[in-house]
Amino acid sequence: MKTANKNVRVSALEALETIEKNQAYSNILLNHTIKKNEITKKDVGLLTELIYGSLQRKMTLDFYLAPFIKNKKKMENWVLQLLRLTLYQMVYLDKIPDRAAIYEAVEIAKGRGHKGISGLVNGVLRSIQREGLPSFETISDPIERLSIETSHPVWLVKRWVKQLGLEKTKAMCETNLIAPLQTARVNLTKTSKENCIQLLQEEGFQVEESTIIPVAIKCLKGNLAHSSAFKEGLLTIQDESSMLVSYALNLEKGNRVLDACAAPGGKSTHIAEKLSHTGQVISLDLHDHKVKLISENADRLGLSNIDVKSLDARKVQEYFQKEEFDRILVDAPCSGLGVMRRKPDMKYTKKEQDVKQLHSVQLNILQAVAPLMKKGGILVYSTCTVDKEENQGVIDSFLAENPDFYGDETLKERMPKAIQALVDGFDLQVLPQDFGSDGFYIACLRKKG
Repeated sequence: MKTANKNVRVSALEALETIEKNQAYSNILLNHTIKKNEITKKDVGLLTELIYGSLQRKMTLDFYLAPFIKNKKKMENWVLQLLRLTLYQMVYLDKIPDRAAIYEAVEIAKGRGHKGISGLVNGVLRSIQREGLPSFETISDPIERLSIETSHPVWLVKRWVKQLGLEKTKAMCETNLIAPLQTARVNLTKTSKENCIQLLQEEGFQVEESTIIPVAIKCLKGNLAHSSAFKEGLLTIQDESSMLVSYALNLEKGNRVLDACAAPGGKSTHIAEKLSHTGQVISLDLHDHKVKLISENADRLGLSNIDVKSLDARKVQEYFQKEEFDRILVDAPCSGLGVMRRKPDMKYTKKEQDVKQLHSVQLNILQAVAPLMKKGGILVYSTCTVDKEENQGVIDSFLAENPDFYGDETLKERMPKAIQALVDGFDLQVLPQDFGSDGFYIACLRKKG
């Protein structure tokens, strides 16, 4: 048992080093680490907790460590990562005794460094154990305090407070520290929700119906990607908030639909399922390897009404006719600030300038697809971010430049009941704290008939 756990801690340490050094995505690296180091099924949970938890709380951990480290600049990165990793266990994991966490840290330090380093690691951690953690009350500025308490960069907290107010920002930052539940969409062209739940339960998965989305289920235990139901195309792993897009589109059988930025295909396949083997979904993505993912998902789900193309959404007018589509979805490239719980490392790599640059990319895609929309057709714009400049700001700019489009205020009536209160006219902003999903934005526009 001790050897396995030690392997887990060493694996977590190596992963944290790689993420910081190469700005690698934590979710991709986690899966690679599990395979490469042959982490056993029972230890996957601990490894995930150690990597994600240490990343989620990085700024808080550094605040706690600061009084106990004399010269952080001279410290090797792996030593700092080891201290963060161990302190995370001491502060946030009740099941691991402090002495066990410290012992493992010192053993790792002995294995990787000289005696002085293991002595330093032991000294810092024992001092924290003896003296206790520094208090957030020493930080007088409320924005800076919230930044350190919830490990969100100051620029981001400041920006959100300006856009949403302190109360909503605080709730969002706190929710971002909680690991999300896996959710999935049942493929109703192949099975019923009840049957799918029964099959998963028989397989040993702990699942329940979503209270938000009629076709969704929540997984309380296990990874649905490893289920027979997934392999047989009975479900798709997708966040509840992104499932809302197909409701916003108000699909009718036989519709010809353009999904302009489609990979990995979650929304395209949902649209195709709602069309019940009728109509056609044209799914575009810029990158060949991502286009392949859409095709693989469509094949697994048994959907023949999806046509996949590798194409830059800004060049659609070169390939399609004017007024060719009944419905268009632009799930635009965005900062992804709504999915921080799944990708905690992004908090530290994103810059305010990134957000500002995306506004023009998003607007350009909308401008490019607009002429392809039939009169009376519906154009849905969505992002997995919570930033007003990328959301309402883009839509305001688009409507100002395209008087033949207007906001479709019938959006509310076709949304699932649990969501209707969040709809404000023709758009809605889901925040992570609203129902525990990703942060997500949807605007529904219609072309004048």
